[in-house]
Amino acid sequence: MTTTSPKKSPNIGAIVIIVVAVVLNLVIAKLMATWSYSWFPPQASTAAPYVDDLFALETGIGSFIFFGCTGVMGWVLLFNRAGKYDESDGAPIEGNTKLEITWTVIPLLLVFTIAFYSMKVNDTLNTLGPKQKYSLETDTRELITADPIAQVGPIQVIARQWSWEFIYPNGVRSSELHLPIDQRVNLQLQSEDVIHSFYVPAFRLKQDIVPGSLISYSLTPTRQGRFRLRDAMFSGAYMSVNQSNVIVESEEAYSDWLKRSAQKALQPGLDPGRTLYDRRIARGNKGWGTVPPAPPPLVNDPGDPSIPHDA
Repeated sequence: MTTTSPKKSPNIGAIVIIVVAVVLNLVIAKLMATWSYSWFPPQASTAAPYVDDLFALETGIGSFIFFGCTGVMGWVLLFNRAGKYDESDGAPIEGNTKLEITWTVIPLLLVFTIAFYSMKVNDTLNTLGPKQKYSLETDTRELITADPIAQVGPIQVIARQWSWEFIYPNGVRSSELHLPIDQRVNLQLQSEDVIHSFYVPAFRLKQDIVPGSLISYSLTPTRQGRFRLRDAMFSGAYMSVNQSNVIVESEEAYSDWLKRSAQKALQPGLDPGRTLYDRRIARGNKGWGTVPPAPPPLVNDPGDPSIPHDA
């Protein structure tokens, strides 16, 4: 006569708790993904929505994992903790193939999801703002071409320690970058000394500028306003002040600004690092090694840094 061990009935209460916890975690993760859009400056380029959507996806997935793990840890600490004087080891659990497959497959699927979506976003950004890198040592000016479908440009963007200079097709020079709204603009980025980075948070675009190279880069602004341009690369002691503004305006206002600026005489442009360097010299030139700021560029319109920016 053989006997069979009775089958354990499923713990309905535990299943309900797990289901409720997972659903609640999904709701929280969705809320976190939605809230993540408010953590950024306003969207001001055609690239911005795609970057924000990717970040929201990553925020949602990360939130689900974070709150799921901390929730399990909290549950164990509250309801499955060992007794006060229990110093014994836990029961050795091994050979659970289903569990091992589960915690291998789920992270794999999440990583592939993020990877494929990131590739899709990257391809979209390459279409909206293609770039081409040229070597100033080997490539001749005849080989350097602007974006063929750009409606504005090329606008030369020159980065220095520590100032920006922008040169427009009609020869106008400025310390602040002016762009017409809803028109594809081609920029030609170059550095005169070290590596800089053209970074406009409201555009969700960042492009490193390598010495000895010229980078043809395109973008399309979609929101009028005054947005901050930052040098996101550590380019020396005063890189944090190497900032300017990108002014996005209507096509009429942009054309009027070009005409007015062309009639102005050249004058020293913005030189934000000079004040800090002069203060350093006045205090005895102490501290870490640095270099004197480059002379301010001569421009037609130096801009007005006292005007508050939108983002």
